[in-house]
Amino acid sequence: MRKWKEVQEMLWGKWVMSMDKQSLQEELLDVVKLTKQYLCEQGIKVENSVQAECAGGLLDLKEKVNNCQKCPLAKTRTNPVFGAGDEHAKLMFVGEAPGKDEDLQGEPFVGKAGKLLTKIINSIGLKRTDVYIANILKCRPPGNRNPEPSEIAMCQGYLLEQISIMKPKIICTLGKFATQTLLNSQQPISQLRGRFFEYRNTKLIPTFHPAYLLYSPGEKRLVWQDMKKIKTEYEKA
Repeated sequence: MRKWKEVQEMLWGKWVMSMDKQSLQEELLDVVKLTKQYLCEQGIKVENSVQAECAGGLLDLKEKVNNCQKCPLAKTRTNPVFGAGDEHAKLMFVGEAPGKDEDLQGEPFVGKAGKLLTKIINSIGLKRTDVYIANILKCRPPGNRNPEPSEIAMCQGYLLEQISIMKPKIICTLGKFATQTLLNSQQPISQLRGRFFEYRNTKLIPTFHPAYLLYSPGEKRLVWQDMKKIKTEYEKA
């Protein structure tokens, strides 16, 4: 582990070099983790305070989402859908946008596709409360239409900040829009699924969206293959 003096020098150096906000935030979070390790070595318990810091960051971000008026979806939504689950989860699922049920309840993946996602999570020995679930868009597109590029551009920053605060070990993107957005790729989901990619110091693996599986049940076997890979990586994380 780095010595405390090295940590101080690293922090000061990053400020002096005037890093961009996102990179600096990630470095500062790394320093918090190093500080926690150092204090633990000294016999000082800090777990609860570090968890509170993470929870506080998400609460502040959720407030921003609740008040967001960046795009026209704010005018047609019933409730914004921030995300749900264990804020300290090792595994995070990311979909594209809320649907009708999610818009009404303010929770992600609570309709038919959500019930199937729950079964998928259960298939690898986990519960919904063991993972975190979010979407690229925080508001429902009218009629459940596909997200517009402009909507994704205005909204994805909230998801990226969630990821930065939570630092999950594994991200599973569900479907075309979540996968192409986070990987900045135009490759079809059929070519990207089932492979691990390095993404913001974590591992990202795409798979098919549960809504797609409702209409193409034969593809469930491929999702099961992907889930087995996730389970193996999860147990190592």
